[in-house]
Amino acid sequence: MLPVLFGYLAGSVPFAFLLARRAGIDVRVAGSGNVGAANVLRTTGTSRALMVMSLDVAKGAAAVLIANLVAGGVGIAALTGAAAIVGHIYPVWLRFHGGKGVAVAAGVFSVLSPIATSIAAALFLVIVWLTRYVSLGSIAATLALPPVAWWWGAPRAVVFTAAGSGALILFRHRANLRRLRLGTERQVGSRT
Repeated sequence: MLPVLFGYLAGSVPFAFLLARRAGIDVRVAGSGNVGAANVLRTTGTSRALMVMSLDVAKGAAAVLIANLVAGGVGIAALTGAAAIVGHIYPVWLRFHGGKGVAVAAGVFSVLSPIATSIAAALFLVIVWLTRYVSLGSIAATLALPPVAWWWGAPRAVVFTAAGSGALILFRHRANLRRLRLGTERQVGSRT
């Protein structure tokens, strides 16, 4: 189970916190309080947000790739990917106060089910482009990934991992869902 522990630790590296801190911002208290790329965009600007998103995707993909190399087998790789997502959401370094897991999940599933992830990412981009709500795009992509992965013949372990981590990601978006319902959710381009 060493790959799973590695997955958690890789996922728990808080790039949003670290890069925003270099700009003098603590994303845990600034903006939405979320330790993720969208809040970094809101509080520090585009270049840092893109760096955070890239690093978060990379740590998810790296966790799965390394699990494949060390242990092999889709079951361990999927479990390691799930651990990376949990590590990002509940990082030990920040007293278990992390991000929402979307970018890390994109990295994890880009390795485990690349076609399904590409379709979910396209859905994310279209929804964000049309509505300017990152949270709505994230929720739609999260909901779409498990059935699309199943449709494209992903192994059962991958589909179950997509569904389980998707449930956790949706749970982390509960405040966004409430704000979307009330019409108070922030759109891309609105700075804090």
